[in-house]
Amino acid sequence: MNQPTPGTPSLLRAINDRAALRALLERGPLTRPEIGALTGLSKPTASQLLIRLQEAGLVVLDGIREGLPGRTAEVYRLNPDAAHVAALDVKRAGIDVRIADITGTVVGEHHLPTPGRSGGDAVERVRAALQGAGARLATAPASAATAAAPATTAASTVTAATIRCAVIGVEGAIDPGTGRLAYATRKDMPGWQIPDLVRTLGDGLGVPVAVENNVNLVAQAEQAHGAGRGHRDFVLLWADEGLGSALVLGGRLHRGATGGAGEVGYMPTPGAPTARETGRYANHGYQALTGGPAVLKILRSYGVRGTGPAQAVRNAVRTAASTGSRADDARAGLRDVASRLAVGLAAITSVVDPEIIVLTGGTLLAGGDTLRGLVEHELHALTIPRPPLVLSTVEGNPVLAGALDLALATAREEVFGSTVPS
Repeated sequence: MNQPTPGTPSLLRAINDRAALRALLERGPLTRPEIGALTGLSKPTASQLLIRLQEAGLVVLDGIREGLPGRTAEVYRLNPDAAHVAALDVKRAGIDVRIADITGTVVGEHHLPTPGRSGGDAVERVRAALQGAGARLATAPASAATAAAPATTAASTVTAATIRCAVIGVEGAIDPGTGRLAYATRKDMPGWQIPDLVRTLGDGLGVPVAVENNVNLVAQAEQAHGAGRGHRDFVLLWADEGLGSALVLGGRLHRGATGGAGEVGYMPTPGAPTARETGRYANHGYQALTGGPAVLKILRSYGVRGTGPAQAVRNAVRTAASTGSRADDARAGLRDVASRLAVGLAAITSVVDPEIIVLTGGTLLAGGDTLRGLVEHELHALTIPRPPLVLSTVEGNPVLAGALDLALATAREEVFGSTVPS
């Protein structure tokens, strides 16, 4: 992006343009006098600004507003087609994608199932997912993945040229030293263990790409819209089939030197085997103690069944609310699960000392306030800091929500700062 020279008229124009675009984004359609009042610009300056933004394709007319007798005012709004962004959530079962325009309005969504165990080529899989959501990308060599991705939502103006940022949530994290996906095996992310992953995806798609850990994106969504809002230091724990965590310190997401901050599933934990006994990426540490398979096994030992950890926890909470010996067993099972979760959280809490801990993921959300209270009780018995534990308040797919937030912030920073050439 070209940057105006500090202290020049172009810098002032760039500042004014950004302020006007932000006002239109936050308040919706506005008249020229309203834009002038919000930005402190004179009538001539506001008029010149609007002409400049129209010529740049960032602002369009949105009709006429009637005012006092004999007076009308033209209304302007952001051009939603000025730019688009994409958010993707890559899981073993498939890829979920959401496309939005620069205002944040979702214009396309799609789910692309994973074809077999191999996962397929990562670039072609992402291409097929984007095309399924309505994006028109450059034609790639014919592949089954691309051919099998009919558009489910029309987004006719979305092209590679208008997609300013695509944020892809994955299990694991990009190691900045190698450019490869780390903290995830070929079994976890089939087809994604390729050199220079971000560049390979970007070059293959013709779209700027960022790859981010999926739990970090959940924390992004919590910070913007959920339980983490207003907190500068918080820990997020995701518990489902797998375990993951995210750390927000001083208001910023902490990724670590190799991108692995928050990969607590591998964290050595009392009562669980270590990597020395099982192998580096085998079932050990916090994951072995209280990951999804462990939760199922624990609750079954107390007579509670379920096809998965979330259902088993839900059944335990329901049974525990009744009376009798089965209810006593269910309560004991939940306490056992809670005590194991608290052991790992105690290590994190002792080091990070967060304001709050946000609990999310299928297992924890299925347990609701019952499991939350048990984990909090167990944690506070182990640590000197006693942060409150709160349940996630982000609805829908939090990975997509966080990816969309990050993509929009990146795209707006670029687009809103590109109106004045140097």
